[in-house]
Amino acid sequence: MRHFKSRAIGLVFGTALAATTAVAGAPAKNPVQAPPVPLLWEVSDADNSLFLLGSFHLLRPGDYPLSADVHAALADAESLLFELSPEEMASPALGAAMAQAALRTDGTRLSQQLAPDTAAQLDAWIATNAVPLQKVGLTPQVLQMFEPWFAGLMISIVEMTKLGLDPELGLDKHLMAAAEKAGKRGAGLESGAQQIAVFDGMSVEQQLQLLQESLADADHGRGQIEQLHAHWRAGDAQALWTGMAADLRRQHPELYRRINVERNDAWVPKLAARLQAPGDDDTLVVVGALHLLGEDGVVEKLRAAGYTVKRICTACAP
Repeated sequence: MRHFKSRAIGLVFGTALAATTAVAGAPAKNPVQAPPVPLLWEVSDADNSLFLLGSFHLLRPGDYPLSADVHAALADAESLLFELSPEEMASPALGAAMAQAALRTDGTRLSQQLAPDTAAQLDAWIATNAVPLQKVGLTPQVLQMFEPWFAGLMISIVEMTKLGLDPELGLDKHLMAAAEKAGKRGAGLESGAQQIAVFDGMSVEQQLQLLQESLADADHGRGQIEQLHAHWRAGDAQALWTGMAADLRRQHPELYRRINVERNDAWVPKLAARLQAPGDDDTLVVVGALHLLGEDGVVEKLRAAGYTVKRICTACAP
């Protein structure tokens, strides 16, 4: 079985986590290559449009510059929407709130909650990752103070940064800075508290599942991280959907619904309100790529609501 699910969670739900993490990874090479093919759709009614752009929350220097399609959408849009507002993403309070929510409150240590083999895996991972953990203020003793969901997410982020993927280079942060420079308004579809509540409200079974899969990915998942990143760079919506989201939905439907479907359903009315607003202002919407894919994705939900939808991809084959 492929251990793609914790990586899928990173794509679906990485914004708050990327905002809280600054792990120094391996030096990233910056080869000359074509810009990434964007996961970009235009959704329109009679007088205005939404540009929906699928984000990868950790990227490399070589993933820039972006394609002309993305620059055109940014130029055309009067405002931008992200998972979180630029102000909240930039606030140190977000990381503090996430850590506070994840603190254990019953006086036990994380390892006491784990099966012996999982506890041994965690100890082994910590022993080989002391330096990157220290760079985010976590020692083995401190990590034992947190709930399994937080430990699992930290493991996934550390593993991705070891491959040169950097939260500071994520597409969300890049476009937030570009919007500020251009004097364009930026807002959030949800709050940091809402994102944290999705994780902190996971059942114990879901949390342990996330931690176990993060540890399994750390042992075997480096090639899978590269494959995921390659699919995103290629703009391969089908490969991203079938390789990860469909697998997560099939094996863990409640977790999939919690982290993806429920949030998509909450966003669609907010996006429709932008289309229905008077005037002809357009909006660029930047969210985790998997929120846009498949029949549960925002793209198909807006199409089903009667809006005109088209993929924007000048680099795609006709």
